[in-house]
Amino acid sequence: MSKPPKSSTFGGFCKLSQLQNKQLASILRLAAERDPSSSARPSSPVKTTSRERVLCALGHRQPDRIPVDFGGTPVSGIHASCVLALRDYFGLEKKPVKVIDPGQLLGEIDEDLKLALGVDTEGVYRRMTRFGFPAEGWKPFRLSGGEEVLVPGGFNVTIDERGDTLMHPLGDRSNPPSARMPNGGYFFDAIIRQQPFEEDRLDPADNLEEYGPISEAELAHLEREARRAATSGRVVVANFGGTALGDVALIPGVGLPHPKGIRDITEWYISTRARRDYVHAVFRGQCEIALANLARIAERLGGLVDVVNICGTDFGTQTSSFCSVATFRELWLPYYREVNEWVHKNTPWKTFKHSCGAVEKFLPSFIEAGFDILNPVQCSAVGMEAEPLKQKYGRDLVFWGGGVDTQQVLPFGTPDEVREQVLRRCEAFHKDGGFVVTTVHNIQARTPVENIVALIRAVEEFNGK
Repeated sequence: MSKPPKSSTFGGFCKLSQLQNKQLASILRLAAERDPSSSARPSSPVKTTSRERVLCALGHRQPDRIPVDFGGTPVSGIHASCVLALRDYFGLEKKPVKVIDPGQLLGEIDEDLKLALGVDTEGVYRRMTRFGFPAEGWKPFRLSGGEEVLVPGGFNVTIDERGDTLMHPLGDRSNPPSARMPNGGYFFDAIIRQQPFEEDRLDPADNLEEYGPISEAELAHLEREARRAATSGRVVVANFGGTALGDVALIPGVGLPHPKGIRDITEWYISTRARRDYVHAVFRGQCEIALANLARIAERLGGLVDVVNICGTDFGTQTSSFCSVATFRELWLPYYREVNEWVHKNTPWKTFKHSCGAVEKFLPSFIEAGFDILNPVQCSAVGMEAEPLKQKYGRDLVFWGGGVDTQQVLPFGTPDEVREQVLRRCEAFHKDGGFVVTTVHNIQARTPVENIVALIRAVEEFNGK
């Protein structure tokens, strides 16, 4: 089996460790500004603020009630149409909702709705979307259901002969489309634009085209957002990007006008078996770039962040997996471990790993790689039943998700069925902390608002509110 190629440019942590003292001082200063009592917090497991509640759960101690996340990450969000429906249900100000994830059409959850939902998390997102245009310069757009929302100024789409909506990289309609939303659809899928290649001329640098040193504009944006989030009283969840290794949502390069390298998803999976040296080289290059960027980010806002979303690469299907545990351990584990070790050595952040599907057999390796948090905890997948997961892995992993199934129960069940499942999941996961409740992945369009409210009310019921 091939071995991970040695780095000729980073040498493990050696170069980054030169920044360690400066980073540590900066992080401690930011942490003290945010919470002057942080160095002498009481050991009692009962907390009252949102941030302390989540930190208690992250520390595997029993909080006063189960903490709630909606919108903290792009895998625990709510479709913009459902955000509008919830605002209407709770009688909040009528206004267009910002689409903060143009691919999934996730809606921004404003402060008034966070209060209504009982949210304990505050998300920090990058300025630049994965389509290569910034999330700014908002303008109106109508969803397929007729709802008016706000989208970034670079959200410049065209409509093809079938009525499908096409997204263009960099917001430039002269670029070939990179994503498609079917006529009447609710989110975009990547368009595969694989260029012909010669096997002996494949260059790993082509699969690294979209990765590079973080810009000063992006750093300044993240710092502003982190400072804003830190004043919310909630736990701050940062989504910096750049650390998702082999994520098939990113492999197609939807933000590139003419992506090179291996961009077809099927071809990528073939490469994890047939071109392992190539995959190692891509992961090594991405890891080096990510560590350098994390060092700069941590220096600016390390003490303002509590949780960092590392990776959304899926390893599970409904009944099986995309690769073997042995393949995961050879290709992914060395780089995940390097990133997680750097984070834990240099920051106070907890690391967040998203993987849908039947991933129970991967959990010992996720733990060995240093991940603190598992999301979305797809309990409907084979081997992912709540009680055994908590019993076997609850001391080592925080379960962030699992609250209710978004494939069947939440979109198609009754409010009573939603309530029953939420109460069962809370009972299974809540003991001794280690649980942040949210849905199993994002709440999708056309989910009945009554069912979403039933979810919220069931959590409140369990929490004794």
